[in-house]
Amino acid sequence: MIDINNIRKDFPMYRNDGKFENLPLHYLDNAATTFKPYSVINEIDHYYKDICANAHRGDYSLAHAVDLAFEGARNRIAEFINADPDEVCFTSGDSMGMNEVAYGLLPLLKAGDEIVLSFAEHASNVLPWFKVAKLTGAVIKYVPLTKEGRVTAKNLKSVLSKKTKIVSLASVTNVLGYLLPVKELVSLAHSVGALYVADAAQSIGHQKTDVKDLDVDLLCFSGHKMLGPTGIGVLYGKREILEKMDPIFSGGEMNARFNSLEEVSLQKAPLKFEAGTQDIAGAMGLAKACDYLTSVGFDNIEEHERMLKKEAVKGLMDNGNAVIYNPDSEAGIITFNIKKVFAQDAASYLASKGVFVRSGQHCAKILPEFLKTEATVRASLYFYNDEDDIKALVEACKHAEDFLDVFFN
Repeated sequence: MIDINNIRKDFPMYRNDGKFENLPLHYLDNAATTFKPYSVINEIDHYYKDICANAHRGDYSLAHAVDLAFEGARNRIAEFINADPDEVCFTSGDSMGMNEVAYGLLPLLKAGDEIVLSFAEHASNVLPWFKVAKLTGAVIKYVPLTKEGRVTAKNLKSVLSKKTKIVSLASVTNVLGYLLPVKELVSLAHSVGALYVADAAQSIGHQKTDVKDLDVDLLCFSGHKMLGPTGIGVLYGKREILEKMDPIFSGGEMNARFNSLEEVSLQKAPLKFEAGTQDIAGAMGLAKACDYLTSVGFDNIEEHERMLKKEAVKGLMDNGNAVIYNPDSEAGIITFNIKKVFAQDAASYLASKGVFVRSGQHCAKILPEFLKTEATVRASLYFYNDEDDIKALVEACKHAEDFLDVFFN
């Protein structure tokens, strides 16, 4: 079980008695980004204060210390997802990683090849594929969602064919919060010779991820959604696939040598995907985030989120004025609307009560076609949230339909 009082002592965002600008701090936008523990912040400070030099470039002791810290971070992150270190490439985040994947696989695609997505995907797992499809003549296909919005093995199977070359899906969808049966989906993709790409942005910080057990070919995630810094992320790929992919960026460190005849030799993965000076401090901070999550334990995290979500769903239903789009999804994401209130107006009212949620389309801009609503409110939970956060959400939503009277009378 999670001891919230002790957990919150690790997070400076809670240092002011749980307040922000004289409002109670009920932060429920964790799917957008998470708070950072002191251990992550201190590790970033350690780089800038104690070992501030470049990596892979110096022949002196300070540079060597940075090399050890940077590659040590890679090793720890690799262990966190059960990968080999040379399969872990640093990126600026999930969006860059998915672009690296899409454009890196471009030479493997031709006209008529099929790329399979779903209506529930975030922009980072849609827009790169749109562009690659236009460049190659490949065709985008969508997995039919179930009535409640799930991606199932049966539905994926219905759109697979011998022309399918790539299946790219979010392991947990960022609006509805459904957990995909990734291992089963990977097996289906492989049965037709397709590569499986996992967008793990919403799953990596909430459940144990074992890339070898899942057998995913490529997987991307951001650090900032799992207690880590902004501006750092990971592209994991099976070694043999990374070697076939072309990097997007060119520059220092990603090449072994080049000459005036325009002959270029690339480094082996992962370095060939890491042009220029990397976010060294970010990589070190991300490794610390992995350590922190491991210490808390994913069983504890999942149990705590399930408990809080159950309370939130019950409370919102008891209010009688909410439409909940995903009451039974596995992740700690509650997506809803208050009847007769536009989503962003409802979120603004909640913010006036210190309840911070997200509203709009959440970058999943195809999903409204399925949900038949223009925008939604999303409350997303993490293991440092508590029952008071849920009570504040439910109580504020009880009165959200009267927000115009509150603001203008």
